[in-house]
Amino acid sequence: MTVNIAARMRLIQPFHVMALLARARELEAAGRSIIHMEIGEPDFVTPQPLIDAGIRALQDGRTHYTPATGLWALREKIAGFYQARYGLAVEPERVVITPGASAALQLVLAVLVNSGDQVLLADPGYPCNRNFVHLLNGEPVAVPVDAAGGYQPLPQQVSEYWTDRTRALLVASPSNPTGTLLDDHTLREYHAITSKNGGSLIVDEIYHGLTYDGPAQTALAVSDDIFVINSFSKYFGMTGWRLGWLIAPREVIPDIDKLAQNLFLAAPTLSQYAALSAFDDEVIAILEARRDAFRLRRDYLLPALRDIGFAMPVTPAGAFYLYAGCSRFTDDSYRFAGQLLEETGVAITPGIDFGRNHPESHVRFAYTTSLENLQEGVQRLAGKLG
Repeated sequence: MTVNIAARMRLIQPFHVMALLARARELEAAGRSIIHMEIGEPDFVTPQPLIDAGIRALQDGRTHYTPATGLWALREKIAGFYQARYGLAVEPERVVITPGASAALQLVLAVLVNSGDQVLLADPGYPCNRNFVHLLNGEPVAVPVDAAGGYQPLPQQVSEYWTDRTRALLVASPSNPTGTLLDDHTLREYHAITSKNGGSLIVDEIYHGLTYDGPAQTALAVSDDIFVINSFSKYFGMTGWRLGWLIAPREVIPDIDKLAQNLFLAAPTLSQYAALSAFDDEVIAILEARRDAFRLRRDYLLPALRDIGFAMPVTPAGAFYLYAGCSRFTDDSYRFAGQLLEETGVAITPGIDFGRNHPESHVRFAYTTSLENLQEGVQRLAGKLG
């Protein structure tokens, strides 16, 4: 039987690192020691108070659907979190609970993007973003970023790349793969450009909380017509619970609600009840201790990799990634990552996963493993490359 596959599927790329991860698992199964620096997932398990809250919800029979926009109590908790952490009043009605941040982004793009519309994205950037635009038959437009601009689009670039088909600018702060932050001035310039052109500004803030040289400010401080996406996965350590949130302008909430009903009906009920405890003082204390651990890992790994010969002209302020130039060693980062895996047992992500802006000369290191493992990984890399 021949199945006619939609043409858009030719544009949607897999995560190339998954092939490396599969090979790493094979090597581990054969008895090899592998240092995983390719996975963008915190190594810490979910804080025990959140696990306990999920167990209680299950025991209490919290197994039915919630409203498509999420538990009202959780929407209120998130609004309260913005008041406590950012000093910002957010109406709970504008908060939508989603099955992970990816679902939040799909909702926003589906509400905004028609077939043929353009969305501006940083390159390098998170690979799913461009694929979500392809899914809607839109056109992702890569804006090349570099160290000179802090690996974020310059406002003048946004103006230059904007066309009469552009509907939105999507940025991330802290970003994946570069870990850099957007300052308030740049966010205001973005907002001025998008507003002037009748478009929308979408800001991915899923790594908020994981910043190491000072707190990040939410883009909602600039305007309440910005779409902000966040998640319980990274800072809160709830990756497998599949829970995120979206804060959107009030006028689009009915359309967001309608679309959520049709796409996924509701976020996981148990996860929502567990997340009601995510903002408790005892949980925040655990999360802040883990943030300090990530900072120590960054502060070790960054100079250690520079000493080996990886080029990192910008110190990442957040997330848990180092985006490193590897042109001293190779002109093919994918092949290079494969060789390092086979010869040293160190797994990293090649630049090809993050766009077309010189991917062959970049790799990403994730410091989502213990400091001891990072030290062992650096020793192995130094033995091979140093």
